Amino acid sequence: MNDFDVTAGGAEPDAADLLRSSDVMVRRGEARPVPMTVSAPADACELVWYAAYGSNLYAARLRYYLAGGRPPGARRVLPGCRDASEPLATAPVMLPGGIYFALESSQWAGGMAMYDPQLPGTVAARAYLMTAGQFADVVAQEMYREPGVDLDVLDDVVRHGRVQLGPGRYETLVCAGARDGHPIFTFTAPWSAAEVTPNAPAAAYLRMLVGGLHESHRWDREQIASYLHARPGVAGAWTMAELLALADELTGT
Repeated sequence: MNDFDVTAGGAEPDAADLLRSSDVMVRRGEARPVPMTVSAPADACELVWYAAYGSNLYAARLRYYLAGGRPPGARRVLPGCRDASEPLATAPVMLPGGIYFALESSQWAGGMAMYDPQLPGTVAARAYLMTAGQFADVVAQEMYREPGVDLDVLDDVVRHGRVQLGPGRYETLVCAGARDGHPIFTFTAPWSAAEVTPNAPAAAYLRMLVGGLHESHRWDREQIASYLHARPGVAGAWTMAELLALADELTGT
């Protein structure tokens, strides 16, 4: 189904190839953000929605977490999930709060996107329907751990809305609602945006967000650039002209 080899030994696609290879997910229908309910039953965690708001907005980027390999522009090889199957469904969603860029990514260099539900506004995310085991393996890889251990706290995340697994940048699980009876999970840092110094993201990292926003939310270049330009870490470091030029690379305009 993929147009490129995502194994460690496969040829690496460029950004344009990544966008084309993601069309299989786009064709499943992503015209507008889907409505979400407030909560899901605590026993509805066999299948979950993973809401990506950073580089995994890009469907082809997520495939490296599922199947393994080194994404273009990244520095490390991802081991992949125990179950490398593609998500059962995907949909654009809007989460309450905001994103900001901070710390220094050893994968991309530059700041990483993090979610703060207490920030004003909304976050453009992409929800992937997958097994709870796949979600656990994605979380493990985000924290540079080997996949293979299920998360036994997902019911608690549904009940309480938030569970901190550890002090790491992506070790706090958040339940942002539900769709079709399945909980919507994402992960972020335990701190708030106000507690860290913003850091500008690298171009390679921003390309993943730009491509993901375009293919999932169908945003045009102006919408993408405006959305990113206002985010802490991008504001003051990237000009609108630079963001528009980045969007032009991936949107074909």
